[in-house]
Amino acid sequence: MTGIRYPWDTPPEHGAATEIAEGVLWLRLPLPMALDHVNVYALDEGDGWTLIDTGFDSRKSRGIWETILAGPLAGKPVTRVICTHHHPDHMGLAGWFQEAGADLAMPRTGWLMARMLQLDEQPAYPARSITFYERAGMDPQILESRRSERPFNFADCTHPLPLGYTRLQEGQVIRMGGRDWDVRMGNGHAPEHATFWSRDDDLVIAGDQLLPSISPNIGVYPTEPEADPLAEWLDSCARFQPLAEDRHLVLGGHKLPFTGLPLRLTQLIENHHGALRRLMDHLAEPRRAGDCFLPIFKREISGGQYGLALVEALAHLNHLYQTGQATRELREDGAWWFQAA
Repeated sequence: MTGIRYPWDTPPEHGAATEIAEGVLWLRLPLPMALDHVNVYALDEGDGWTLIDTGFDSRKSRGIWETILAGPLAGKPVTRVICTHHHPDHMGLAGWFQEAGADLAMPRTGWLMARMLQLDEQPAYPARSITFYERAGMDPQILESRRSERPFNFADCTHPLPLGYTRLQEGQVIRMGGRDWDVRMGNGHAPEHATFWSRDDDLVIAGDQLLPSISPNIGVYPTEPEADPLAEWLDSCARFQPLAEDRHLVLGGHKLPFTGLPLRLTQLIENHHGALRRLMDHLAEPRRAGDCFLPIFKREISGGQYGLALVEALAHLNHLYQTGQATRELREDGAWWFQAA
């Protein structure tokens, strides 16, 4: 097991491309958040291109894509878009490309989630969402703001998806960019997250399932408040371990392409086991999810990252509760209080 290495230390500029391998281009789109970019990939099909993921639907992103289409993609059309999962930074422009004539392929769960969330536009936080955040022990000032503000809506940054797509599923072999790829599904960060493992060279296209220097958000949301996505995440990492080799060049949805996947999978697993051990010590006294940032993340969190930290803290607490390592009690303040069993 070798260390993690980065063959390219500089990402492509917006509108430009880096050739990773023959017929495989690495592109980057901006995001208006702390994680300020998403990586997308274009695979040459001869008379057109297959895109892996798309970035947000925004005027800026569409402008960058126009530059890419005329420049690095040499005026050839995008004939197929493949989305690794349903998060808006990965499939925000899928519908835009479909309207221009591209086919869409993605996991069924992701397509259904995206369609549902696009149609579920809310002018204010629903009462059940407010209750969910109360039970998580959200900071009272943040919760009070949410009672009166318009929430983020999926439709804000995703182009409407027309009907019709091609399903990707575990065990398929798909032809892209002159290569055959095994489709392997992960879970935890997103349900049915597609990854692609080339049979013809060392490439692995990984979306957010396999990232080098950050761990993707593992969160519990109002749509499924009793979920245990951390168990699914750990199971996915364990299933990928026998497949991973040091030779693999992993093309992730964020940060830089890297090698050293066996070590990285070990790190991704241990990252959460370490957080769970620290959290168990912290739960010697009853705590709410909002009280648990320091043991999980090794720092307190505020500002724009607070919401993601809260849902990830709840994911760790749900895991301990669902596996019998912690108990919980709904108290008069409306919050779940967790304690080590």
